[in-house]
Amino acid sequence: MKYYVIVGEPSGDLHASKLMRGIRHADPEAEFRFSGGDRMAEVGGRENMLYHYTEMSFFGFVQVAMNLRTIFKQMDNTKADIERFNPDVVILIDYPAFNLRIAKWAKMRGIKVYYYIAPKVWAWKERRVKKLRKYVDRLYTIFPFETDYFRGHGIEPIFRGNPLVDDIAERRATLPTREAFNAECGLDERPIVALVAGSRVSEIKANLPDMVALSRQFKEYQFVVTAVPWIDKAVYDKYIGDSDVRYISDRTQQILAMSTAAIVTSGTATLETALMGIPEVVIYHVPWLYEKLKPYFLRIPYISLVNINLNREAVKELVRANLKIEESARELAAILPGGSERERMLRDFDELREMIGEAGASERFAKDIVNSLKQ
Repeated sequence: MKYYVIVGEPSGDLHASKLMRGIRHADPEAEFRFSGGDRMAEVGGRENMLYHYTEMSFFGFVQVAMNLRTIFKQMDNTKADIERFNPDVVILIDYPAFNLRIAKWAKMRGIKVYYYIAPKVWAWKERRVKKLRKYVDRLYTIFPFETDYFRGHGIEPIFRGNPLVDDIAERRATLPTREAFNAECGLDERPIVALVAGSRVSEIKANLPDMVALSRQFKEYQFVVTAVPWIDKAVYDKYIGDSDVRYISDRTQQILAMSTAAIVTSGTATLETALMGIPEVVIYHVPWLYEKLKPYFLRIPYISLVNINLNREAVKELVRANLKIEESARELAAILPGGSERERMLRDFDELREMIGEAGASERFAKDIVNSLKQ
């Protein structure tokens, strides 16, 4: 069968590549066409990629407004490409601003639409749930709490676990020793605190300065920023300055695995850190207007996926327009060895892992997709 897959960001590329491998196991004759990233290209062939996600990633009102012509052109080209490929199903992964428009277009042409990794409509823009109900034939969720949410809105979602668990299990099996990691990356023997500052330039600019300032309070620890390869090193260097913070690119999970604790922005990284059993503090610098208006447009009390899933503040969230270093230092000290919150947090992470489920989710989702198309 023929599968057209669309993602628009790095995490989608990772999840889609694992799903595509699972589909190929269940359907050895599978043909893929896609917009995505390098990991998807390894599975489906680079010659079958229409757009790389780096060409499609526009975030925030200003970026979107400045690139409207490009976005509409990409959408038109995607529709034409789908028509030429004539797939059995279009599989959309997160990236709702673009993908929901494709869902409507495809549904109106009689093409099956599956949404893998449902948009986070439970957090904001809940009006999108109506489009999911109307234009999506099969909705796959990766968080257990989403099941009740979508049922309450007339959609029967499918939950088979979280593919992030698969990725962590695979990478853990190939981890180097701490000694080898130190030698390769130029680190010393001090325990590591990971600085996961985000995957977009705007997030680095907003959060890394506070993280670097915090690092100066803990000289006995080695702070390492988990850089992403698509952002130039100069962006990080601007904020690292003459501090002792180390820069390592494209090795986030290895750094986390070697870490004693982590300072993390929001998003998938908070869940990944927790599932790896690394105590964390969430720091996110926001404009003062966001801080004032947050209760009016954000539908949930937390921004961390750890807290959202557990429905309580298991990890401290410091979402501030003006973050006080004394406050962040106090929260970090509490989760370091001997800290008052460390053991409690590790127990919460055990509960979270049980809730999320075992490895093998990508294969289970893929098998459901293939079997449903055969019916």
